[in-house]
Amino acid sequence: MSFKKLSYQVILLLIVSMFAMPLKSGASAPISSSWYPEDLLEWSSENDPDAIYNQSTIPLENKEILFQMNDHAQTEAKVAALSALNPHTSGVPSQGGKEFFANTFSYWQYVDLMVYWAGSAGEGIIVPPSADVIDAAHKNGVPILGNIFFPPAVYGGKLDWVEQMVTQAEDGSFPAADKLIEVAEFYGFDGWFINQETEGGNTETALKIKMFIDYLQANKPENMQIMWYDSMIDNGKISWQNHLTDNNKDFFQRSDSMFLNFWWENQQVSAKKAKEMGRSPYDLYTGIDVEAKGTATKIPWEGIFPTGQDAFTSLGIYRPDWAFKTASNMKEFFEKEDQFWVGESGDPSDTVNNGDWKGLAHYFTAKTVINELPFVTNFNTGSGEVFAIEGEIASEQEWNNRSLQDILPTWRWIKQSDGTPLDIKFDWETAYYGGSSLEIFGDLNKKNSTNFKLYKMNVPIEKHTEIALTYKANSDEANVKVGVSFQDNPDNFTFFDVRKRSHGKWVTDQLKLHKHEGKRIAAVSLYIESAKTISDYTTNIGELKIYNKHENKVKAQSIKDMTWLEQNFKDGIYANLGFTWEKVNEEIRHYEIYRVMADGSRQWLAATPNNAYYLSNLKRNGNEPQTSLELIAVNEHNQRSKALPFSFEWPAYPKPIADFQVNKTVAMPGEEVQFLNKSSEVTEEVEWHFEGGTPESSVENNPVVSYAEEGTYSVRLTAKNSEGEDIETKESLITITEDAKNMINLALNKVGSVSGQCAANEGAAQATDGIITNNSKWCLLDKNAWLELDLGEIKTISKFVLMHAGAGGEPAVLNTKAYTIKWSEDGMNWSEGVQITDNTLSTSEHSIAPAKAQYIRLDIQQPTQGGDQATRIFEMEVHGY
Repeated sequence: MSFKKLSYQVILLLIVSMFAMPLKSGASAPISSSWYPEDLLEWSSENDPDAIYNQSTIPLENKEILFQMNDHAQTEAKVAALSALNPHTSGVPSQGGKEFFANTFSYWQYVDLMVYWAGSAGEGIIVPPSADVIDAAHKNGVPILGNIFFPPAVYGGKLDWVEQMVTQAEDGSFPAADKLIEVAEFYGFDGWFINQETEGGNTETALKIKMFIDYLQANKPENMQIMWYDSMIDNGKISWQNHLTDNNKDFFQRSDSMFLNFWWENQQVSAKKAKEMGRSPYDLYTGIDVEAKGTATKIPWEGIFPTGQDAFTSLGIYRPDWAFKTASNMKEFFEKEDQFWVGESGDPSDTVNNGDWKGLAHYFTAKTVINELPFVTNFNTGSGEVFAIEGEIASEQEWNNRSLQDILPTWRWIKQSDGTPLDIKFDWETAYYGGSSLEIFGDLNKKNSTNFKLYKMNVPIEKHTEIALTYKANSDEANVKVGVSFQDNPDNFTFFDVRKRSHGKWVTDQLKLHKHEGKRIAAVSLYIESAKTISDYTTNIGELKIYNKHENKVKAQSIKDMTWLEQNFKDGIYANLGFTWEKVNEEIRHYEIYRVMADGSRQWLAATPNNAYYLSNLKRNGNEPQTSLELIAVNEHNQRSKALPFSFEWPAYPKPIADFQVNKTVAMPGEEVQFLNKSSEVTEEVEWHFEGGTPESSVENNPVVSYAEEGTYSVRLTAKNSEGEDIETKESLITITEDAKNMINLALNKVGSVSGQCAANEGAAQATDGIITNNSKWCLLDKNAWLELDLGEIKTISKFVLMHAGAGGEPAVLNTKAYTIKWSEDGMNWSEGVQITDNTLSTSEHSIAPAKAQYIRLDIQQPTQGGDQATRIFEMEVHGY
């Protein structure tokens, strides 16, 4: 559905409210929301500083079927995809990230409903889609739902969460339901998927949930959707029915659609029951689980799509993100996507002989949203290793932002040729705008001219309608043509010659369509031919545009004003900047943000269709006192506006802060000790002094030192820059002793006590068993987690090693961020210990001046890098003798 865009006046009210409250704590980059019920009830856009960045501004486009390319595909049943479009629930950047390899799902043409699959007991169970995913879905005409996931108890589910969600106020309202509607309207997505799998409920629980859904339906906007998952039944038990039955029909009747569980053979009975209820059987989505095996999953397709009959139900696909999750790079990801959606033939019009997995194009007709002028695509998949503008590299930083993903070719790939056709793919090494282009390649001769059918559409040809093609080829001997078919005969193409030659550079040619005025375009293709043989021919297509030539000449309107939301600085050389600006009064593709360099050149920083952005960790150039930025609007014709300049002042350039680490603090005489300079980034030079060491001093960053004599020694580091110096001295840090040969992991197999654990096999014993494989870890979902060890007797300790989530094979985003380690001889009087506030490492080591201790205590302040509240310690080592 299309929610109304916020007016600029509403944005200004939001800005005022933001200035009335404290700035974001820690100046962290904005992240997508995830909540528990109590958090949802407290949420409002006014008290959430990230809310403005989490809004989608792209309305839901209208999608059409028009005609078929595959005679086997049907048009009545629909596809719902439950896809983990981000790898985690928490810590998801609001407006894209700085990695090229991201899940830039692109087969939207076959999807009718997307469910943003996310949620966990440790990260939050109510999860709206991230803004960039909403933008991509809406641009392609696909409604997208947030996820409400009440997990089974074995995964941390709590019946209290269910009860909190369905609590009814005295006035009869359901406050949580009102919040769900508020969130969806503010963020701009299309409804909610409800998955209740927490055990312990009863008939009363089920009744409350039904009343909750009734309230949602009565109060939500007309086009907002509620989808129910086949889990809870009328008596409140969790019992997956796998069909529409008398036990779950009440939940279906109250919802807009239902996703049926995976254990079925034939869905004829479900279709029949839906019709008896007066509902369309295509509001039922029969589930298939492809998370583990992808295209190798065995599916009884005849049980949904019987030969010679109408489909029984629609199809629900659980975890088509298999393609991304099992790929190691972008090329492999896109190849697996092709196999999943099109099948092994690589041709969506010819799927019959594809084997058991024929591809979704075998069953479903591709739809299109291209129904008005202008249409512009740069074949930008939504991420890149660089960012190019008009063929020139504007940034060498990797990036991803699905808000910028273009509408990509409808058919991937239909290649028509009398010989061996040329090939075609997305090319992330050459881009005209964004991070990719379309590459056509192969050995070309007069016998294998190739027509690539690319886009289905339904756009009018007016008097001044033109097609512009921007391309770059390695040979001018080939002829490039654009093919156009019309709605009265979509298979019959008229070809228009591209007359401008590339000469190895990007070139744009305009093709006039006025002779066909009054017709409507059905499809667009690219045709490549040559009278001569050309080995290793390549051409990259950078832009395809269909437009009215008079409108195309108009420059984008300029941005009139911007407003700072936040300026926060870290270490004097990193800026975190939040700002918004007035929307221009025309349709825009997005806004571009640039940094103006000292020599007057511009560096692309970001682009967004939103009118608010947050620049995180923008690094200072030297000791510049001010940085200049620019905002540019890009309209629907890809025309840019005049830049709006703005700037900010840096704080005084800082003096350095001296700091260092050492790989060991107890060593044998003559043994090498490695020192590591950890002084602040503005340090320009260092000077070390090692009492009793060889060498006695050093100006290297990371010197290696040895000590000839037993004893205890201090170390001093001086860090310097143009603004001054700082000295860090650690007294009695190094102990040289023959006892160093007795150094062992004192914690090994010492079973301590913990504040709690996730499961029976995830307790204190797993934190010190010397094993980090097979999920051997201490885990705890509760806040303020702690672990305490008794070494059995007083020992000399000198080093702690913690192995976090990443060391055990889990995502690094789950590594412990903030914690303290203390020690004591009697278990009552504790040292100040090690205090860590910003760890990102999977294995962290902490050497200390040798100390006497029998008891060790680990306290967790922030268990992960994001919002996940689960502590995960795969191993804790205490080195000593």
